[in-house]
Amino acid sequence: MNKIGVIGGRDSVLGFRALGLDTCIAENGEQAKAALHRMAKENYAIIYITEHLAAQIPAEIERRREDVSPAVILIPGREGSLGIGTAGVHAAAEKAVGADIL
Repeated sequence: MNKIGVIGGRDSVLGFRALGLDTCIAENGEQAKAALHRMAKENYAIIYITEHLAAQIPAEIERRREDVSPAVILIPGREGSLGIGTAGVHAAAEKAVGADIL
């Protein structure tokens, strides 16, 4: 069975835990990086990570985007959106279609 994980600050991930997703509380980039590596090694299919933490580990996020699995998806955290996730969706759509349709 494929697993889904969420990495973020305590306030950002507790709701996901209530939904039955695996959560990892990370308060800084180093903790987020370690959690991302662990979840990838444990064959998680999807890993959600808050934009705030993803901004602290851009090289790791970019490296994971090249892999088929796990899918790393950026979500806004308690602090609000930084626009990084939206920019990633725009870039993926443009790459797939050949034009910015969004």
